[in-house]
Amino acid sequence: MDIFTCGSRPSKRMAAPSFTGTVWQDPVVQAPAPARIRSAWVRFEPGARTAWHTHPLGQTLAIVSGVGRVQTWEGPIREVRAGDTVWIPPGEKHWHGAAPGHAMEHLAMQEADESGEHVKWLEPVTDEQYGAKPGG
Repeated sequence: MDIFTCGSRPSKRMAAPSFTGTVWQDPVVQAPAPARIRSAWVRFEPGARTAWHTHPLGQTLAIVSGVGRVQTWEGPIREVRAGDTVWIPPGEKHWHGAAPGHAMEHLAMQEADESGEHVKWLEPVTDEQYGAKPGG
């Protein structure tokens, strides 16, 4: 068993091109093989977001606080709030982040595939894409 005490691992500021705006990430777990789970606590300042990306085995987001946005490629922007859980299927192109004027925190959980890959980063979300009206 391993116990990582609060504050024993530093927060990491995430940067372009995988993120837009101010985003902080704290590791939760990157379990050794044969386990595949990876998890991080992610804090987005208002307007901050990920780039488009996919996960080979899918991703679960547990929204912990604030108001956020999630979108799949060619799908509507969906607003999420504290207490919501989002499941993104394997290989689905998507982004997530804070809503305009609101911060958002989530716990991101995904598994690595046999090669160790857990995310494939793609192009940044444009301001026009981000600024579209939520729907769906």
